[in-house]
Amino acid sequence: MAMDAVEIETLIKKSLPDAQVTIEDLRGDGDHYAAYVTSAEFEGKSRVQQHQLVYAALKGRMGNELHALALQTSAPKTD
Repeated sequence: MAMDAVEIETLIKKSLPDAQVTIEDLRGDGDHYAAYVTSAEFEGKSRVQQHQLVYAALKGRMGNELHALALQTSAPKTD
């Protein structure tokens, strides 16, 4: 069973409440998404650590209900 974009966004925001999340369905099939996530939780963390936080938020659905996720993460820009 595929996941929808709203469910992905909800799971991420549940774990990272301050996150700005944009989800894009890359093929229109509900299996291949791109996620753009900005969160203060990423400050000072490596890209791998940032991605691990997002994958943890998905609670094991990656590779099951969610087939592919192209992930871009960043900390908020400060002026």
